[in-house]
Amino acid sequence: MIHRFAVVGSTQDLAHELAERGAPVGTVVVGGHQRNGRGTRGRAWDSGRGGLWLSLILRPPARTTEALSVRIGLELAEALSEQVTPERVDLKWPNDLIARDRKLGGILVEARWSGPEPTWVVVGVGLNVSNETRDALADTAIRLADLTPKPVLASVESVVLDAVGRAAACGGPLSPAELARFARHDWLRGRAVAAPVAGVASGLSEDGRLLVTGPDGETRAVADPVSVVGLAAAAGGA
Repeated sequence: MIHRFAVVGSTQDLAHELAERGAPVGTVVVGGHQRNGRGTRGRAWDSGRGGLWLSLILRPPARTTEALSVRIGLELAEALSEQVTPERVDLKWPNDLIARDRKLGGILVEARWSGPEPTWVVVGVGLNVSNETRDALADTAIRLADLTPKPVLASVESVVLDAVGRAAACGGPLSPAELARFARHDWLRGRAVAAPVAGVASGLSEDGRLLVTGPDGETRAVADPVSVVGLAAAAGGA
């Protein structure tokens, strides 16, 4: 079932409310405009009309939640790349969709747990499609409309939901094939990072953590978002 709203505070918050009331797997909340769109760590997301702002309820077993955000990002990057060929959509680990070195969209995966199993998971996707972006975001944000002529919002929504569904059907550690696919869209690979550890981004571990190779040659796996050397932070989140 898809719940559509012209205006909503946050599709993510509303999806959590519906899940708590027993909404089934596959329930989707779509907002034409979000007043309080948010991303990771509570960051605001500029989500005006013409963009795709949606949240989807899943109820997966714990074993399928490992690397779920990475899998969703990978499926989205590949599916959206097909929509904008010869342009390409890449992934800035852990949750940003990037094109032309600017932020196209973001992914937010939030779980509510009961003991060792998740009671539900809400997957939020925010995607700039044809929405106007504020002047302050001109250097950090990009839209599908900047990459391909006249994207159709309904068609983009279908592509996104199909991609999330494919990712949700998988589970366990990332396979060598998935890691190879990710490497083709890995925007961070080879870039210098300053925090939480200093070094060069060098791929992913099988559990979806970022690998950073330090000046000492040791490679560490990190779970927290990283600060990229010489790069201003991209705006917002899903």
